Amino acid sequence: MTDNSRKTTRRAAGVAAIVTLTAATLLAAPAAQAAPKCPTPAKGTPAINMCAQPGDLLDVRIGDVLPTQPSLGYDEVYYKLGRYTLGKDKINKKFDDWCEANGQGETAVADASARLDDPTSFTCTIPVGQETAESIAPMKTVVIGPGGKLYLTDGHHTLTSFYELADGGPNLHVRLRVLGNLTGLGQKQFWDTMQKNGWTYLKDAEGVAITPKQLPTSVGLDNFEDDELRSLLYFGRDIGYAAGSVPFQEFYWADWVRTSGAVDLAGWNRDDRASYLNTVERLTRAQTALAPDAVVANGLTASELGALTEWNDGKKPTGGEFGKLSKPYEDAKPGKLAYALEFKQLHGITSAETVGAR
Repeated sequence: MTDNSRKTTRRAAGVAAIVTLTAATLLAAPAAQAAPKCPTPAKGTPAINMCAQPGDLLDVRIGDVLPTQPSLGYDEVYYKLGRYTLGKDKINKKFDDWCEANGQGETAVADASARLDDPTSFTCTIPVGQETAESIAPMKTVVIGPGGKLYLTDGHHTLTSFYELADGGPNLHVRLRVLGNLTGLGQKQFWDTMQKNGWTYLKDAEGVAITPKQLPTSVGLDNFEDDELRSLLYFGRDIGYAAGSVPFQEFYWADWVRTSGAVDLAGWNRDDRASYLNTVERLTRAQTALAPDAVVANGLTASELGALTEWNDGKKPTGGEFGKLSKPYEDAKPGKLAYALEFKQLHGITSAETVGAR
């Protein structure tokens, strides 16, 4: 975001009920889907959900979305909560993350009294109604299922982090971008289509297949398993691979780590920064050592899953993303890992065991 965009001071008018955006002018809609006929919604579900089209932006209560994956990388959430609550940023990053998730860029103004659950108390750089393709691209996504229920396909970590905050919780609102409307399908057809489109991940934290009925019914840490490998992959972003190529990308890489034996996890201590950094380095160097056409998981190749051709994008360990990740909490700009470990320490959170000592 440019300096000029940060000078925007127009007050955002809260969360819009719905902003309709065509796929032609914003983002291409997925291929063939069941055309909604706006039938009667399930009890307690807004009727607008039944008619929502790919590209529409829906205002949702985050306690109403249904997860499409059974686990999270808890350490990613701990990083976000550390960043949101430890007070080292001039403007709390939670407002940046909310503005981005809402399709409104980043924060323009947020003073000490601003609250996430009161969008009139802070200002985003892009007012509601003036969204662009660029500002909409990073929004979290949802599929409308039978009865108009909302199935979250991206954003489980972000929405869970919002859920855990004192000024967040299940009643917090944010907009989600509609990927597809499958209200016309029965349950079996719906889940078959979700799996075919890669809109759900049906393996638990140990890599064991589950059924849709075993998925959590809400965001929030207590509703998910902790996938330690998903955490590890999060901290390897832009060091061993570029994020964003396919849905559930980090879970496929975690599957590869779990089954290939290509990464030595022995002695990995999730509560020790040096041990964690060392393990991130081993993981990411193994990723960049793969041939582009090497199959990683689910038939997807290293190239398709964003593997970089050079470790740390060709930069020295003290530079690039690995250099940023390595910064201790005492630094003026701590690394993501430092925030996660500081938050865990302050709240008495420790890993159950050292990886490799089982």
